[in-house]
Amino acid sequence: MLPSVCKRTIKTRHLAVAVLAVFLAGCSNKQASSYQGYVEGEFVNVASSESGRLERLLVARGQHARSGTLLFALETEPQASAVRQTQQQLAAAEAQVKDLRTGKRPPEIDVIRAQLAQALAQEKKSDAKLVRDEAQFRSGGLSQAQLDETRAEAASNAARVRELKSQIEVAALPGREEQIRAQASTAAAARASLDQAEWKLQQKVVTALRSGLVFETLYREGEWVPAGSPVVRMLPPENVKVRFFVPEPHLGAFSPGQEVVLHCDGCPADIPARVTYISTECEYTPPVIYSNETRAKLVFMIEAHPSPEQAPALHPGQPVDVMVP
Repeated sequence: MLPSVCKRTIKTRHLAVAVLAVFLAGCSNKQASSYQGYVEGEFVNVASSESGRLERLLVARGQHARSGTLLFALETEPQASAVRQTQQQLAAAEAQVKDLRTGKRPPEIDVIRAQLAQALAQEKKSDAKLVRDEAQFRSGGLSQAQLDETRAEAASNAARVRELKSQIEVAALPGREEQIRAQASTAAAARASLDQAEWKLQQKVVTALRSGLVFETLYREGEWVPAGSPVVRMLPPENVKVRFFVPEPHLGAFSPGQEVVLHCDGCPADIPARVTYISTECEYTPPVIYSNETRAKLVFMIEAHPSPEQAPALHPGQPVDVMVP
C-alpha cells in the first residue's frame, strides 16, 4: 500500500497533465492569426476594332498611363479615303434635295420666257395670215385646202404659246413631295455612312480609358494587327486584388465589406483591404500556397481589394499574409 504522501504526489501530477491537455486543446482550436494568399490582377486588354499596320506605339512596359493618354495608332489611309468618299456622296445628295425644293434656276426660266416670246410672235403672225386667207377664200381667190393649212398653222402656234406659259408656271414650283422625301432619305443614308466611316477612322487611334500600369505591349511598330487583337495590356489600380484561403472552421469570421490587413515582404507598411467576395465552394489548398501544414486541408477562397491609392505597391503573383485586425 502506497504512503499517503505518494498518493498526493500522483494526484498532483495527474491534475497537471489534465490542465496541460486542456491548454493544448485550447491552443489547437484557436483561430490562425494570418492566412496565406497572393496578389492577382484583372488585366484590361486594349485593342482596336479595326485592323491595320501598327504605325506608332507610344507607351512602354512598366509605364503608368493616365486616362486619355494616347497608347497606339494604326495606319489610317483606307479609313481616311472612305471618309472622303462618303463626304462627297453626302454633298451630292444634299445638293439634289436643295435643287428639288427650289425649282428651276432663274436662267432656265429666262430661256422658257424667250421661247414664249417667239411663240407669241409666231401666233400673231399666223392669226393675221388667217384673217387674210379667209377674206380671199370668200372672194374665191383661195382654195379650201390652203385655208385649212393656214387655220392649222394658227392653231399650232396658239398651242405652243399655251405650252410655254405652262412650263413657266411649272418651273417656278418645287419638286413633288414624294421626290423630295425619297432624295432626303438618300441624303440621310449618306450621312449615316459618313458617321460610320468617321467612327472607323477614330478607332485607329486608341487612348487609355482608365489610368493604370502598362503591364505589357504585345506588338511592335510595323507589325500587322488584326481587328480586336490586344496591343497593350493594362492593369488599373482598382483591378488589383488579393486571393487568400481560409479553412472551413474559420469561414464564419469573414463577411463582405470586412476590413483585413495585407502584409508582404518588402512592403514599407501593412496595407488595408476590404473583403469583396467569398467563394461558396470549398477546394483543396492551391499549390501556390502549398505547405506540409496545409496540404490536406479543404479551404474557401476569399478576395479582398486594397484601395486604388495603395494598390500599386502590390504586384501580381506576389505572396502575402492576410490578417484580421
